[in-house]
Amino acid sequence: MANIVYIAASLDGFIARPDGSLDWLTGLPDDGGDYGFGDFIKRIDAIVMGRKTFETVLGFGEWPYEKPVFVLSESLKELPPELEGRASVVGGDLVALVSRLKAQGYVNLYIDGGRTIQSFLARNLIDELILTRVSVLLGEGIPLFGKLPGDLPLKLRKVEMLNEHLSQSYYTR
Repeated sequence: MANIVYIAASLDGFIARPDGSLDWLTGLPDDGGDYGFGDFIKRIDAIVMGRKTFETVLGFGEWPYEKPVFVLSESLKELPPELEGRASVVGGDLVALVSRLKAQGYVNLYIDGGRTIQSFLARNLIDELILTRVSVLLGEGIPLFGKLPGDLPLKLRKVEMLNEHLSQSYYTR
């Protein structure tokens, strides 16, 4: 049972520009690799993401996920009809949410979205962190990490150089 983050960040720790743009990430040369995402997603039972990340994914066009998606939001009340049965809105206490999802059989959860990841980290609910560093400095943007109530020690399990622009680090709690 694990709550896992798989995300890319700039060298200075940002996951998006201040306006949420990912142009710095989508503008990288395409070498055809998925950088381990295919193997990662096979391990996952469901995805928990924040509302802003959900809205960003909607902007991609075709819905990219076959796994169930749970959108954390207190303001979003309904989803587009084409996502019925594939995504749902959830809210409330994160510890209770994780317990509820695990009781429903969703054992390995992919946690996605800046604020969502920060909230899970603040409650010590992340078991594994797969971080792809992109060799660019943005100077400002939406940070991956935020305030924590205390230190959160992690163990570095592996570091891979994917290409001249990307490195990937694997951490566990």
